[in-house]
Amino acid sequence: MTDTSVSATDDSPVHEGRLAPGAFLLIALLLVAAFVVILNETILSVALPTLMVDLEISAATAQWLTSGFLLTMAVVIPTTGFILQRFALRSIYIVAMSLFSAGTVLAALASGFEILIVARIVQAVGTALMIPLLMTTILNLVPEQSRGRTMGLVSIVISVAPAVGPTVSGLILQSLSWRAMFWIVLPFAILALVLGAVFVRNVTEPSKAHLDYLSVPLSAIGFGGLVYGLSSIGESASGHAPIPPWVSLTVGVAALVLFVVRQLKLVEKGRALLDLRTFAVAPFRLAVILMGSLMLSLFGALIVLPIYLQNVLGKDVLTTGLVLLPGGLVMGLLAPFVGALFDRWGARPLVLPGTIALSAGCWILATLDEHSSIALVITAHVIVSAGISCGLTPLMTSALGSLPPQLYSHGSATVSTVQQVAGAAGTALFITLMTRGTESALAEGVEPIVATADGVHTAFLVAAVLSLVLIAAAAMVRSPEKTVTASHGSVS
Repeated sequence: MTDTSVSATDDSPVHEGRLAPGAFLLIALLLVAAFVVILNETILSVALPTLMVDLEISAATAQWLTSGFLLTMAVVIPTTGFILQRFALRSIYIVAMSLFSAGTVLAALASGFEILIVARIVQAVGTALMIPLLMTTILNLVPEQSRGRTMGLVSIVISVAPAVGPTVSGLILQSLSWRAMFWIVLPFAILALVLGAVFVRNVTEPSKAHLDYLSVPLSAIGFGGLVYGLSSIGESASGHAPIPPWVSLTVGVAALVLFVVRQLKLVEKGRALLDLRTFAVAPFRLAVILMGSLMLSLFGALIVLPIYLQNVLGKDVLTTGLVLLPGGLVMGLLAPFVGALFDRWGARPLVLPGTIALSAGCWILATLDEHSSIALVITAHVIVSAGISCGLTPLMTSALGSLPPQLYSHGSATVSTVQQVAGAAGTALFITLMTRGTESALAEGVEPIVATADGVHTAFLVAAVLSLVLIAAAAMVRSPEKTVTASHGSVS
């Protein structure tokens, strides 16, 4: 088997137990840039009710501004295993930030829903390149004994950035239009681009890699079919689905099966788009499943709660953003401590309490109705956020740390792909459940506000039931060995 690792340069600190000069600055810059781009995953969630009126679209259609962003990332990220091997880090960074900046300008100037969704896709391509780039760089530069703390910072970016997106948009929408969200983000994106062009240096050695062009469309059709099918269930409840949901779901599953089969064949030749040998490592496999479930819950809550707060409780966009702020702050404050505790205790003592907290928060959210208090919403959201924070960093570090070095880039790409697909699926699934519940209540003659509250209850009730399965799975989590070795061509 050809060694497909992205190796660090000679001054890599991996074997020295300490960071090399300049490594801290590089990681800090990548973290800031990643925070800026990932913030846009959910920045439109609070604006959805406004966009539904302004662009004359339904909730099931509007959610594609978030689902489309996440889905594009899920399609692009599998190719980053190849990209990170084939091209220099500095070049990838510049391309990523340039695409994100261009998409931000296009979004700010969008004249309708179609242009806005295209702009979001362009933004997402840049974001998709940034996340695996960040994680692969950390795996190459940070020694094993410090990875928990560093991955805690990555968790802040991956989880807190989307968590505070609704707050940021709420503050902006209080006095400005939805276009201002993009104009305000643009200077930060351009600044990150300029700083990266000046300070980012190549810490990996590009190597020969092959891109399997058939795998890319199979990946796109597979993930796209699944997420579109879930979204179509919600649209079909209102009679607006152009394609029956079962068609999309069937095509998606079939394409993913073909994708997996092809990757297993190509890995023998060292040409797999996504090296699925990562799933032969048990700690990686379980951690990825749990991470996906956490991201599904996070994005599902972030898409439904703003609609509940505005359309059921009648709160304005600023109040909506502020209600969701404490949860985002809790995730940010906990992440570094959770990373440090992982370095000391391992994964299970953190992941198990985290899933229990997530479940408790979901059960509280399942009790929401048209008379619920803001305090109850904040309390439930904080509990959910704390649970996700306790689980995400240990799971991410455990998953990637269990892999041999030659699979780092593919492991990073796999983790990021699962996170984004889960986020997109969570967005689509929660909206679908809410829409179904609302339509069912309306058919019984219930008032629209009460019907929407019923739909929200349905979404969170299903999430609460599923969270019980996560607790059982979390009990089986094991921390990886400190040192993982593997010969070329095998993964033990």
